[in-house]
Amino acid sequence: MSAVPAAVPSAAAFKVPGFWRRALQHRSFTIGAVLSLLLILAAAVSLVWTPWSPYEMDLASKLQKPSWSHWLGTDTFGRDVASLLLVGARASILVGVIAVGIGLTVGTALGLLAAAKRGWVEEAIMRLTDFTMAFPAILSAIMMTAVFGAGIVNAIIAIGIYNIPTFARITRASANAIWSREYVAAARACGKGAFAITMQHVLPNISAVLIVQITIRFAVAILAEAALSYLGLGTQPPQPSWGRMLSEAQTMMFQAPLLAVFPGMAIALAVLGLNLLGDGLRDLLDPRLARAR
Repeated sequence: MSAVPAAVPSAAAFKVPGFWRRALQHRSFTIGAVLSLLLILAAAVSLVWTPWSPYEMDLASKLQKPSWSHWLGTDTFGRDVASLLLVGARASILVGVIAVGIGLTVGTALGLLAAAKRGWVEEAIMRLTDFTMAFPAILSAIMMTAVFGAGIVNAIIAIGIYNIPTFARITRASANAIWSREYVAAARACGKGAFAITMQHVLPNISAVLIVQITIRFAVAILAEAALSYLGLGTQPPQPSWGRMLSEAQTMMFQAPLLAVFPGMAIALAVLGLNLLGDGLRDLLDPRLARAR
């Protein structure tokens, strides 16, 4: 048998003919997908073009209001705000991809191992994740900064470590549901080992759950990177960052409040889009919700 358990959606749901039709009719998924694509598009465009150089300062043009020359105005150093936002999207995506990749790779491996071995192995892994969750990304970054110095690499590692327990817990819970299915018992009766069952039956059937979690943790990573850059622990000058743009704008709140509005809106829209995309995918990939629609 290769049936998919009702409580755990499979990535095969993406291939169901009616999936994309339902996806386009799902408001949260559609809005989230559009906002997420805009984030990716902004980062991609910044690789080949920006209205102005985000690194060159022009003090004679500082604190200009939005105009045809500078669409979103200039900051305290005379840099074009629109260009800074476009390039800042690259830093957010870079941190999100690598940090979530670390959490996904290590966390999924630990969760699959815990579900396959059970007993003291599962208990040890779960207690390790409990210990790791006691150190939020910002606290981990502060500790790493004290030892190795501030920088985007340390921020990525801190956020990545923070993501590991979440993926481990979700993987372990979803995998346990698969291990209790009849077709897994049949595979074991046929002589298949734990590794073969994990790769052929367990991992494919929990992949959709992991995909949904990736979008949600990506949003958390972007928010964490912005917070760390705001505190001076993340992306370092001269590389633009939305969080550092907010930090630099706080001293000019009364003279130029738009300097804080634009990066704040960029962070909010990016996080909102990824969260809506994750919520939409969860609704679309859950067989129970799909039947109810």
